[in-house]
Amino acid sequence: MSTCATASRESAESLAGTAAPARTWLLIEQTGPWGAHALTDSHLDPDIGRALEAAAEGTGVRVALIRRPGRHADCHGTSRRRMFLAHTAPGRSWIRTTTVTSPRTALGLDFTALGAGEHRGLWEPYIGEPLVLVCTNGKRDRCCALLGRPLAAELAADGSEVWEVTHIGGHRFSPTLFVLPYGYAYGRASAPLAKEAGQAARDGRITSDHCRGRSAWDRPGQAADLAVRGLIGEDRADALDVVRTDPMWPEPKSADSQTPSSATVGGASPAWVVTVAHSDGRAWQVTVEQRADGAAAPASCGAPLGPPARMAVVSVTAANGMLHRTPQAATSR
Repeated sequence: MSTCATASRESAESLAGTAAPARTWLLIEQTGPWGAHALTDSHLDPDIGRALEAAAEGTGVRVALIRRPGRHADCHGTSRRRMFLAHTAPGRSWIRTTTVTSPRTALGLDFTALGAGEHRGLWEPYIGEPLVLVCTNGKRDRCCALLGRPLAAELAADGSEVWEVTHIGGHRFSPTLFVLPYGYAYGRASAPLAKEAGQAARDGRITSDHCRGRSAWDRPGQAADLAVRGLIGEDRADALDVVRTDPMWPEPKSADSQTPSSATVGGASPAWVVTVAHSDGRAWQVTVEQRADGAAAPASCGAPLGPPARMAVVSVTAANGMLHRTPQAATSR
């Protein structure tokens, strides 16, 4: 059976810069089946789901449903459910948790403050093992069920703090997982890799193998972060920060030229200069281009074939002087 995950793997599609961007995650436990758009197509009240989507829009908060691995009977009336809030910005990562009787409680949250990393003492601090979230929503894409659910079950059997999650982007990279509090996503994951990623997060580190990027940043920033990490061999989660992402504008055609520049509007790929700062004061400027020059493949099962957009790192240049990260710069996105 041909799947989007098989096509992506066979074409060796790059994983870097493909994590779902979100500075803060709101995770709501919801048992039972999930539909393709789980917030409005599950046993969660769809009015609550729509209200949560509206409240989170433009705030940097992403809302997802979670459940424990295992059989998911079509049950109703869950009396107690767990909720997590997690902020993923470098140096300010945290997880807060509570147990509620109704998910409607989440509608009273200040989403703007949470997106900025301000929990204001809300709920209780989470002090357990790093949270490992595996996408298993087969109604969204069958690869997530075929590949994600066995992985989640294996991790749960080994005692990992693992939850199934509705959608973290990138079906074609299944099985996909996401590790909190630092917010690094991984694709084409195996149980050994998931365990390694969880253990690394417990020690304040990341593993670069099969890493897609940190959700706190946009996709050019994710690719730039991973490129600098690979260049200097840095695995401490909070050692690097993306402090600036500037678009590169197309070069104008010269007045005496009859041939359009390779970077003219309509012919150039989107490109950015991303400034990555190290906690020791070093900094780099990373040029990233969005390209669609790979083999044609479906973005998800059943989607038409097309070359997937990828983040290509063109250059990494050490910045002049020492750039010291400040609290203000660290939160600028």
